[in-house]
Amino acid sequence: MSLLLTHTYFLFEDAKEKSIMRPYAPLGLLYISGYLNKYNIENHVYDSTFYSKTEQLNFIKEKQPKAIAIYTNLMTKINVIKLIKILKTEANYGFPTIILGGPDVTYNLENYLNTGADYIIIGEGEQTTLELYNAILNNEEVSGITGIAYLKDQSVYKTPPRVKMKSLEDLPLPNRKAIPVQKYLDTWKTHHGKSSMTVSTQRGCPYTCKWCSTAVYGQSYRRRPANLVASELKMLKNTYNPDTIWFVDDVFTVSFKWIEAFHEEVIKQDAIIPFECITRAERLNDHILKLLKEAGCYRIWIGAESGSQKIIDAMDRRVDVNLVKEVIQKTNALGMETGTFIMVGYPGETVEDITATTTYLKEANPTHFTITKAYPIKGTSLYNEIEKDITIQPNWETSTDRDIDFKRTYTTKFYDLAIRHIVNEVNFNKELLKGKHKNLVTATKLKTKSILAKSVMQFYK
Repeated sequence: MSLLLTHTYFLFEDAKEKSIMRPYAPLGLLYISGYLNKYNIENHVYDSTFYSKTEQLNFIKEKQPKAIAIYTNLMTKINVIKLIKILKTEANYGFPTIILGGPDVTYNLENYLNTGADYIIIGEGEQTTLELYNAILNNEEVSGITGIAYLKDQSVYKTPPRVKMKSLEDLPLPNRKAIPVQKYLDTWKTHHGKSSMTVSTQRGCPYTCKWCSTAVYGQSYRRRPANLVASELKMLKNTYNPDTIWFVDDVFTVSFKWIEAFHEEVIKQDAIIPFECITRAERLNDHILKLLKEAGCYRIWIGAESGSQKIIDAMDRRVDVNLVKEVIQKTNALGMETGTFIMVGYPGETVEDITATTTYLKEANPTHFTITKAYPIKGTSLYNEIEKDITIQPNWETSTDRDIDFKRTYTTKFYDLAIRHIVNEVNFNKELLKGKHKNLVTATKLKTKSILAKSVMQFYK
């Protein structure tokens, strides 16, 4: 074996994922594998999701790859560092050349290189991996390869940025045959009654939300032709027959013209599979909602991040909270499910903002909502803004950006309680809206938890 593509996510180490069991395939690695296959480069993918660290190491020991390319993000960072150190110190793995890529590496070049990584790929990986691996294989100079970083004379050397792929039309499909797809389908079916797969139709995001990282694909918008996306759906339907599709794009309905073409193609190619997607409220209207539903959409995640316009503006979200509420309500009325994302603890957030968020969620009444406490990802505008106010900066090798904390309006504990209050208060409201007598016990419990959390919040201001 020459080149191994892998990651270090192990589902059975993830307590949260074990409770929900909604794993998805490592689509980025599969795109790179498919691209390498196009150029007849021998490569193998070790998808660690359903396996253990020991099994991964045994595979590497057996295959002795010349190079290992590892996908790295916030969730997998600590395991990646541990793997690098093992591969760099234990001879029975053959001392492979180690290449890192993914969203966490771009703004942590020196740290990752000092842990033992040989090369870091900055940005999207297909073309760079091909050129870098060929250079490694043939012992050629790498300084002319754009989009990489490595140590040179004990200092970080960055080559010029790689120009992003302008057209995604010729990008091969992800190499799904390289991983145990059936394990994903069976896991979903067992735990949720429906199987699910992921599809990507675009790269980059043209928006400027301060907390969002654009380290891999940049602040751009590039789209695969709608007919090719429909063809991929048709292939998935015929080959794997998934019950649902999750489009991983940041803003699925950026282009109304593309949605119209997509709608036409999935119908023409008999490629409709029920799907869910993420988008922004201002990129939806009555016409687009109708097309989405006819094309198979059953759930739309519509971002707001807060119910307070003050906080939305501070995030540079550039959307009106009332429009978000209205679009969620319209989508509900059409019989599609809705979801929204909420972030608590953003700089400057007060009790009044949290109250506004609670009211917004009650009135909008999305089918689903998720809440996280704001954290700063290195390289984002949010991180740059709060860097001087960081109060907790754990050891880099044994922590992630999620563990960083900064000076907020109130204490961290206050926002933890605020999340508990919002969740219980909004779910209490949902039970009331059902209007069924049997929900009264559940509603009473939720209201009690909401009141308790809100009362304790006052002690942690």
